[in-house]
Amino acid sequence: MNLRRVLVLVLLGAWIGLPCRAAAQTSGRNASGKSSEAVAPPAGASSADQALPAITYRKIFKGSTPEYVEIKVDERGAATYDIRQLDDRPNPQPFEVSAALTAKIFSLAAALHDFSGVQLNVRRLIANLGEKTFRYEGGGRTGEVSFNYTVNPKANQLMGIFEGLSLEDQYIDQLRRSMRYDPLGVNDVLMRLESDLESNAIAEPQVLVPVLKKIASSPQLLDIARDRARQILVALGQAR
Repeated sequence: MNLRRVLVLVLLGAWIGLPCRAAAQTSGRNASGKSSEAVAPPAGASSADQALPAITYRKIFKGSTPEYVEIKVDERGAATYDIRQLDDRPNPQPFEVSAALTAKIFSLAAALHDFSGVQLNVRRLIANLGEKTFRYEGGGRTGEVSFNYTVNPKANQLMGIFEGLSLEDQYIDQLRRSMRYDPLGVNDVLMRLESDLESNAIAEPQVLVPVLKKIASSPQLLDIARDRARQILVALGQAR
């Protein structure tokens, strides 16, 4: 076979192969012309679909301390709190709510129709007590209601739970901050905590146990603060 014939055969084979390669390339396309590899299934269960039902409580009260409180709890008890002055940056922090209290929160919300179509604000002049908002998100539904003051017993019970969660988070932060920056002020915080515990204002007092134990065993703190922390632990059934 001479060289000219070899070249002709090579060129002929290349020419015949072109349609085959083109067919192979287009075989991966659908009728609309889009590559079948690019047609991935939608992000199936989107994050919105997977998100657990959650209830949020928000209170805005300018001029108070704190001015802004927002607590969000999902149905498994995973929660966040953001407690600050309005000029401060949002800084939600994670925490956990017990199964029993979580169930109570969702039960009260259900009794309030998950805040859909419910009127809570009283229809008379009341001093500004801060704008409170309940919000439900879940199952593709949302419900929200805001009020300054309400006489609805279930709404007040739910608000009391969230206020109690807010208080416990504030005490944990205050005690930790005082231990680090103001050791002499720890006893003052503990005195306020005792008062709120006696009035049952704290939603879940047991969450305070770890920081109270640190105070009770810290040699850097005054005896009066360590003794008070021990007394509170005893009252909480956590005698050392």
